[in-house]
Amino acid sequence: MFVLRRRAILAGATAAVLGAPAIANAQADWPKGTIKFLVPFPPGGSVDPITRIIQAKLIENTGWNVVVENKPGGSGVVGAAVAANAPPDGNTWLFVFDNQILHSLWGLPLPYKDSELMPIMQIGRSAQGIAAYPTRPYNTFAETIKAAKAEPGKISVGSLGSSLAQIFIAFLQRENGFQLNYIPYKGGGPLYQDALAGVTDLSVTSLANMMPHVRAGKLKLLGVTGEKRSKLAPDVLTLTEQGVKAIPSYSWWGIYAPTGTPKPIVDRMHAEISKAARSPDVTQKFVDQFDMDVVLSSPEQFAALTSKEQAFWAKVIKDNNLRAG
Repeated sequence: MFVLRRRAILAGATAAVLGAPAIANAQADWPKGTIKFLVPFPPGGSVDPITRIIQAKLIENTGWNVVVENKPGGSGVVGAAVAANAPPDGNTWLFVFDNQILHSLWGLPLPYKDSELMPIMQIGRSAQGIAAYPTRPYNTFAETIKAAKAEPGKISVGSLGSSLAQIFIAFLQRENGFQLNYIPYKGGGPLYQDALAGVTDLSVTSLANMMPHVRAGKLKLLGVTGEKRSKLAPDVLTLTEQGVKAIPSYSWWGIYAPTGTPKPIVDRMHAEISKAARSPDVTQKFVDQFDMDVVLSSPEQFAALTSKEQAFWAKVIKDNNLRAG
């Protein structure tokens, strides 16, 4: 038994030694040419600036030629398709928002398959906020639910269509037995235009985008969707603290690559992006600008997260007969 074990150990050690040059060579031969960070949204929002913050620090740390390319369209579908069809040579990386995992759940034809993109890492996450126009009579989301039960369908709520916010609103209504008038929006600009004008009673978006309007007194924050209160609004209760039947829900940002991208290259890029994001100046920007909890998960952890969330939100979509907004 000892001899067999010793032989197995020696064989494993030999394989590791022989494999080490291959890994080293793969990393040494890469990158070749320009590295593209694809953003499937137009400039603005959150994905674009987060990507550019990482890009700048990565160039500073490595000297690589890294460019950001915006490929907007279809709420992120167009850019995702470009990444999915790119060569898996380590020169293409897709930066996404949480709605990336929802595309395949709506039952609409897509120009790519989920399996053609491999999860690389979750960069970070941030709770969402539920806000009201300042003159509305409710000051918490629990009070809003009470008002909605008294007059079903009268209170309107807006969010980005085909988004996690849309599904979360449906989940809250079903779990707590109330009904809102849901209004989907194609972009943040129109959403906030109506929210700030009082056209909609409520709006649900990431806290990072909402807080400037809350601080200016143009919106009233009723609750946050995370498991703990936000550093941006420490006096505002979470939904569960208000007695609302809910689960913690977060906006998040992540990175994918074309399936088949070599593991040594994935490991190198993961390490460099993690190093960049952990730089104190970058972390501070993420916290200040996006209320982000920096996560930097492994590919395996990110794959597990997206798989779990897809399964959960797919059930909510089916149970509530939702359609893409």
